[in-house]
Amino acid sequence: QVQLVESGGGLVQAGGSLSLSCAASGRTVSRYAMAWFRQAPGKDREFVAAVTSNAWSSSRTDYADSVKGRFTISRDDPKNQLYLQMNSMRPEDTAVYYCAVLRTPYASRGLADTRNYSSWGQGTQVTVSS
Repeated sequence: QVQLVESGGGLVQAGGSLSLSCAASGRTVSRYAMAWFRQAPGKDREFVAAVTSNAWSSSRTDYADSVKGRFTISRDDPKNQLYLQMNSMRPEDTAVYYCAVLRTPYASRGLADTRNYSSWGQGTQVTVSS
């Protein structure tokens, strides 16, 4: 089982930027797709962005429509890290952000489905003020 720890959350004004990090430990995650999800109060956890493994071929990224063009997901496998750069932030981006590791190695489908992820971090709060 891999342990995930998110960091970088905080308070930012609308239009501002914030960068999240997720440190993985326990095992190497290079073979697995990784993702960011978020959950606002009273709402279901929703997909934000994912990046597939680049162990065999170039990785690809996938984004929710609501963050496309504003957020960028990236990974640094030698450091076992996942990142999320968030720009042009909006009040509706306010949520607890979670990183997650896909259950199946080398898989690249079902990235937006929480049920396909086996490891989750504890989350980091992001608040965007208007």
